[in-house]
Amino acid sequence: MIIKSTEFLGSFEKLTQCPTTALPEFAFIGRSNVGKSSLINYVTGVKGLAKTSQTPGKTKLLNYFLVNESWRLVDLPGYGYAKLSKVEIARISAMIKDYLLNREFLNTVFLLIDSRVPPQKIDLEFANWMGENQIPFVIVFTKTDKVKVTYMEQFKQKMLESWEELPPTFATTAERKQGKEALLDYIEEVLKQV
Repeated sequence: MIIKSTEFLGSFEKLTQCPTTALPEFAFIGRSNVGKSSLINYVTGVKGLAKTSQTPGKTKLLNYFLVNESWRLVDLPGYGYAKLSKVEIARISAMIKDYLLNREFLNTVFLLIDSRVPPQKIDLEFANWMGENQIPFVIVFTKTDKVKVTYMEQFKQKMLESWEELPPTFATTAERKQGKEALLDYIEEVLKQV
């Protein structure tokens, strides 16, 4: 797939505010500071589309982008960032769950996992929660260029302790520009079946 156009549609706090046109949506989520914004900018080819920050927890709303006038990319807040107030963490968590459980246009969730760190309990729990709730997702390992040995295989092995079969997995690095084509090919295949 070639991305010809990308347009920011807005940031929303509630499902009732989100776009109502029936277009497939692909949501990106991961632990805070997993490299989500960098990956979105790399995949869309638009520098600065998603705001990158050294400070984790920058995304606090559902950020919507229209791609090729035919599907939407949704940038979800990161999870697991403790430096927000308990009230704010609870609000963001409820908003994410509401979106994932109730958004009729949601097609696939891209669960971003930092390949530089050993398997994190919070990531495994989130993957299991999506599986239990039958939310279609794929695993996208990020920052695969940062270390000689990544923890991708360890993460997969941990998942296989409770999963019969793993969802599709991808390895990406926004820094070295690798993995974009595989993600866009996957989205293209999914769109053909919608």
